[in-house]
Amino acid sequence: MPEKVKLNTEFITLGQFLKLAEVIQTGGMAKWFLSEHDIFINGEQDQRRGRKLRAGDKVQITGFGEFVITA
Repeated sequence: MPEKVKLNTEFITLGQFLKLAEVIQTGGMAKWFLSEHDIFINGEQDQRRGRKLRAGDKVQITGFGEFVITA
C-alpha cells in the first residue's frame, strides 16, 4: 500500500516532495538524488525537480517505495 503524503498547498515540486516524504534530508540533495535514482510519476519517468505534483499523483521511487499525494 502506498504511503500518503498530505499537501497543504495546491501543488508541490518534486524536489520539495522528496524532502517532505523524508526521502532526502535537505532540499540541496534533490538535484543529486534525481540524477542517481529512477523516479516515476503516474507511471512516467521524470527527473525534473521542478515538476509540479498535485493531489492524486502517484510517485514511485525505486528502492524507496510508492507514495500518493493527498489534499
